[in-house]
Amino acid sequence: MGKVFIGTGRRKSSVAQVKMTAGKGKITVNGRDVNEFMPYETYVMDLKQPLVATNNENTFDIDVKVTGGGMSGQTGAIRLGITRALLEYDAANEANEDSYRKILKKAGLVTRDSRAKERKKPGLKAARRAPQFSKR
Repeated sequence: MGKVFIGTGRRKSSVAQVKMTAGKGKITVNGRDVNEFMPYETYVMDLKQPLVATNNENTFDIDVKVTGGGMSGQTGAIRLGITRALLEYDAANEANEDSYRKILKKAGLVTRDSRAKERKKPGLKAARRAPQFSKR
C-alpha cells in the first residue's frame, strides 16, 4: 500500500483527519466520493487547492474523515489537512527553493483560519445584534 501521510485540519467547529497515499488522485470523504459528498463544485475546487498549487492532483489518493460544522467549515478543515499531509510528505525537501512549504505558504494555505462564531451576549439577539429600538 505504501507510506501513509497524515494531516489534521480544523476550521470553525469542523475537524478533518486526512490520510494520503500514493495513487491516482481519488478523494473519498467519509467513505463517499468527494463530488458526491460536497454539494457544490466550488467546495471541491477549494479543498483541492493545495494539490493544484503543488501539481499533485493525480499523484495521491486521499481518504478523509470529517466531523462537525457545516459544508464550508468542513471544506476548510479538509484543505488544511491535505496541506499538512503534503508538508509531511515533503519534509526532507523543506530547505530547497521549490519546497511545498514555500509554495503553500505563499498561497496562504499553511495557516489555520482561527475565525469561529462569536458567542451570544445577554440582552442581545446574537453576538452583537441588539433588539430593534422602538421610540414609542
